[in-house]
Amino acid sequence: MNMRYEPINPELFRLNRKRFARQMKPNSIAIFHSNDLMPRNGDTFFPFRQNSDLFYLSGLDQAETIVVIFPDCVKEGFKEVAFIQDSSPLSEMWEGKRYSKEEAAKVSGIKKVFWLSEMPQILNELILLAKRIYINTNENDRFESAVISRNMRFSKQLMERYPLHKYHRAQPVMKKLAMIKSHYEVAL
Repeated sequence: MNMRYEPINPELFRLNRKRFARQMKPNSIAIFHSNDLMPRNGDTFFPFRQNSDLFYLSGLDQAETIVVIFPDCVKEGFKEVAFIQDSSPLSEMWEGKRYSKEEAAKVSGIKKVFWLSEMPQILNELILLAKRIYINTNENDRFESAVISRNMRFSKQLMERYPLHKYHRAQPVMKKLAMIKSHYEVAL
């Protein structure tokens, strides 16, 4: 778990999700992935740097994190969901502290937090309730990478598995939102 900065008021992330949700088309689900850990050599990784959009929407600063926004979800309590890496004493010994479900909920303001292992079943059910899927890929015109991001890999899987859904780009919405700072962001 990250302690590089003071805790941020989760209201900022709640507001950011609400602002994003307002821009979504009806019956849409949006899926945001964390960045990958980047290998340095052997079993050593570069210091982790979170995907800016996932951080903007949740404040969760940990690899293997997924945030789902589904404003029109008919399933009670599933309008926003987070999935995080399961934590164990052994993994924490080698990889450092990870969020508990309670900590992730407190940081993000997202009430429903599940382990990543629970994601395939839950996300499948949610996607089948939606007509449209917002996917988040890097659309910076100066960005070129030989490494395919987690968001891009997942988007390709989604399109193969759910070919009848309509797909939308999250980036134009994210860029528009980032231009207008809330009072929480200004204060930070």
